[in-house]
Amino acid sequence: MITKRIIPCLDVKDGRVVKGVQFLNLRDVSDPVKLARYYSDSGADELVFYDITASFEQRKLFTDILTRVASEIFIPLTVGGGISELADFERVLSCGADKVSVNSGAVKQPKLIEQAAKRYGNQCVVLSVDVKRVGTAWHVFLNGGRTDSGLDALEWVKQGQELGAGEIVVNSMDTDGVKGGFDLALLREVCNAVSVPVIASGGAGCMKDFAQLFREVPEISAGLAASVFHFGEIAIPDLKRYLAENGVCVR
Repeated sequence: MITKRIIPCLDVKDGRVVKGVQFLNLRDVSDPVKLARYYSDSGADELVFYDITASFEQRKLFTDILTRVASEIFIPLTVGGGISELADFERVLSCGADKVSVNSGAVKQPKLIEQAAKRYGNQCVVLSVDVKRVGTAWHVFLNGGRTDSGLDALEWVKQGQELGAGEIVVNSMDTDGVKGGFDLALLREVCNAVSVPVIASGGAGCMKDFAQLFREVPEISAGLAASVFHFGEIAIPDLKRYLAENGVCVR
């Protein structure tokens, strides 16, 4: 089994880490710099930083907080929010990010994935997809989950890989913050559709949910979560110990 990664996610709004349920009812959590340092010291494999209102507010990502976060951690950092042109990649990478996550900007301008991959390498380009079930299909949502693009999620991740995305984050809006487990059906379909690493996001409520994810969808590269880590329900060292005891290869 390929070594699995455990990744906390910082959803940042107005300079603070926030968390909601199914992308709604956001509540304040902590200072992003303090929380990033804590996760780096706790054994997280990577960290994701999203400026969650940048696209909706049609502005650029706040780089001052990002620079402070990057200076405090010693693990790979993926950053997203308001990435709409190649210059945004350069700006975010110069602040200390290792990878750049594109979501709404890539849907509006798919060539952005290809351009970024050619300039910075596929490993630098992460396609983040906010997905919600609509009828019998899964649709891609934009602007922090506010707008249904009408795009079929499985067709979009295939296209994203073809354009050069080196990694895909699947954010299940149906399971986000519910703590009832990851959206395994969706994740299986995405893993069947692409060959690049896939990160599961949305739904973790306990350590068993991570074990079930890696056992039932073995192609998944990493499990990403926020609230269970932010509010102390799961400590990363305890989670890694539990996974190892249950036959999951972790770092």
